[in-house]
Amino acid sequence: MPSDRRSRIERGGAIELAGGEHRLRELIRAQLELLGEDPGREGLGDTPERVERSLLWLTRGYEMTVEEVIGDGVFEADHDEMVIVKDVEIYSMCEHHMLPFFGKAHIAYIPDGRILGFSKLPRIVEVFARRLQVQERLTDQIARAIQEIVRPKGVGVVIEAAHLCMMMRGVEKQNSRTITSSVQGIFRSDQRTRDEFLRLVASHSFQS
Repeated sequence: MPSDRRSRIERGGAIELAGGEHRLRELIRAQLELLGEDPGREGLGDTPERVERSLLWLTRGYEMTVEEVIGDGVFEADHDEMVIVKDVEIYSMCEHHMLPFFGKAHIAYIPDGRILGFSKLPRIVEVFARRLQVQERLTDQIARAIQEIVRPKGVGVVIEAAHLCMMMRGVEKQNSRTITSSVQGIFRSDQRTRDEFLRLVASHSFQS
């Protein structure tokens, strides 16, 4: 994480840089000029400010910590079977091209005397997804965070995502999907546990 990053504040549902600093929007205005656009024309007049706020929102994970989003959401419990939460929506930005990638995360863990409130798993995802990322690291960070906070017997995370840097540019493959996984503890050491996790991930989702 950059050591000179600016603190952010939330104001009226939007995120701004603390101290009223607007250097980011000035850089965006200069970028528009370098692209051959007139940042003062109709339609672009407010674009630098909008893009600034959008980027700060999309990367707000830099101001979040796992400990803060978990709070008191870890509970003592004697449940010792696999807990799995599927289809957690993910929106992130590729650090190579700063283009979005999006998809779903499937998360499982086997408790060892402690369980995590269901809503906390998507919140952990947000902490790491709302940053400039690569999918491999994102997957691993989610798994390691759950392992460190809950201390379960093991954790498994699978992410399926579509990358706009592959769909809009370069190879331009519209239907490609990238799948990454990270396993910790018994999910790594025991083949049957890992197979059960992957089977449950591959099974059809519940339809209400």
